[in-house]
Amino acid sequence: MALFSYVLGGLLATHTARAAPPVVLPPPDTVVGRRAIPRLPHNRFVAQYDSRYSIINHHFTTINGLKLGLEFKSRFRTGAAIYFLSTGVPTRRAKPENAAEDANAQLRFRYLAAYAGYVLLETRRWELSTNLQLGLGSVYVLYENDDGDLDKTPRDFLGVAEPSVAAQYRLFHWSGFGTGVGWRQPVFVPAAVQKELNGPVFYLRANLFLGELLRVVKHKEPLFTQEGF
Repeated sequence: MALFSYVLGGLLATHTARAAPPVVLPPPDTVVGRRAIPRLPHNRFVAQYDSRYSIINHHFTTINGLKLGLEFKSRFRTGAAIYFLSTGVPTRRAKPENAAEDANAQLRFRYLAAYAGYVLLETRRWELSTNLQLGLGSVYVLYENDDGDLDKTPRDFLGVAEPSVAAQYRLFHWSGFGTGVGWRQPVFVPAAVQKELNGPVFYLRANLFLGELLRVVKHKEPLFTQEGF
């Protein structure tokens, strides 16, 4: 009887072990709580307010811009941007003949640019990238004429080449901010204009990742969560 009980117990234990369901690990994109962890690189639309600073004619100046583009596989970025000098800069160019004798003449410019960038180093929060912008626009001098009215010189064609490097910090999954430094080189302009406008640039920018923001809203995830970092 004892032998029979021993054999029966062994058979039941073997059957129970075979009947136990296997442990299945969640796939990489399974939602844990309210967030998918980890994430594979993907393509997304990116909008950036890009405020750049520079020294033009020994004056600290602000160049405001807006960038719209696409990011591929979290590495390569390309798109278009518009920039304009937000405040006038005193120019060293000769004043027009109809300019008031004591009037200030200010340099102004604006241009459209195409850009391409590549992420060299990336973590969950930080990244280091390189960028090249090529732009086309115009430059002119704004001044006060003899009648006391504002007037401007004919616009000169302006080309701009600007290489730079940047660092970015992701505050939330859908937003962040960054800083960078580069060099602005005007091309296809008179030598006097080129001498006034070329020089170093440095900037701060706010980044809004619209694709990521829409995904967060769609899945009703917490907007200001730090989960996943």
